[in-house]
Amino acid sequence: MKVPFLDLSLQHRALREAALAALTATYDATRFCLGKDVEDFEKNFAATLGYPRALALNSGTSPLHIACMIAGFGPGDEVIVPPFTFISSAWGIDYTGATPVFADIEADTFNLDPAKFEAAITPKTKGLILVHLFGQPARVDEILAIARRHNLFVIEDCAQAVGARYRGTPVGLFGDAGTFSFYPTKNLGGCGEGGALVAKDEAIHTRARHIRVHGSDRRYYHDIVGGNFRMDGFQGALLNVKLPHLAGWTARRQAIAARYLAGIKLADVRLPGQPAYGQSVFHQFTLRHPRRDALREHLAKQEVGTDLIYPVPLHLQKCYAHLGRGPGSFPVAEAAAATCVSLPIFPELTDAQVDHVIAAVNSF
Repeated sequence: MKVPFLDLSLQHRALREAALAALTATYDATRFCLGKDVEDFEKNFAATLGYPRALALNSGTSPLHIACMIAGFGPGDEVIVPPFTFISSAWGIDYTGATPVFADIEADTFNLDPAKFEAAITPKTKGLILVHLFGQPARVDEILAIARRHNLFVIEDCAQAVGARYRGTPVGLFGDAGTFSFYPTKNLGGCGEGGALVAKDEAIHTRARHIRVHGSDRRYYHDIVGGNFRMDGFQGALLNVKLPHLAGWTARRQAIAARYLAGIKLADVRLPGQPAYGQSVFHQFTLRHPRRDALREHLAKQEVGTDLIYPVPLHLQKCYAHLGRGPGSFPVAEAAAATCVSLPIFPELTDAQVDHVIAAVNSF
């Protein structure tokens, strides 16, 4: 039995008629940049997921960039970020001229270790990028308590955690701003790039809205330096088609994960931690094994697709060599990068496919 790591065509095939009808309506109305489709998505996204407001943007990197601009990060400032995450988590820091400072992760959840976070704070520290990796909420209470003691601006990177909850509250509502990605592979993925920013503080939302359109509140009047971060109408239309299905897709991901957690019995496998404080949405199901590469080769022979997410932590990326944090600087992140492998987990997987993956892992 063949089990691909991911097959987006299954989801898109099921929604083809509704998606094409939505695109046709947008095309005929020439709602190409922002417009009604995007405005409707902003309202629907906020209402569906429990946010007071949402701002739709053109990528998952853009809300991180905008949030760093609003925070006022700049040259001489340090902003803490975990080293085991996608590179965009750190880009906004660089875009504003500030310096990324890495703090190691927990082995169980792949998320920021509160003790390592606190140890990384210096008089130059101005903020934190708090990543909820693979759909698993981080230790929000402990981390936020530390951040507030040091008066840090907290940006929650929820790119992989749409719908995830920490003690019943949606992630993205704990920090000063929450950021999301709608890249096609995400749990709520568009047919192209897209992102969103949420904020409890209306002033932050308003400033982000102005930054989104060249720092403008009125056409041709520019009060602040902004950029072009607008979501296009086609993405808004497609996301409106997909959003009503998110809860069902999430429930299916969680059911697949539960099946993996109960069924995988291979010796030396370290399954992802499931702390009681967080409700994961399982963007990825990532386990660890000391013979990861051999396990992956074995699974390929069993026609099970896998992926390595992420094989090189940020501090060892060439673009950050100038920071001088070489091998051994963040041992938990480095060990995760060397031993982790992600299994197929997308809503269209059948129970038979999931059982085949379990059997293939256990037969290694």
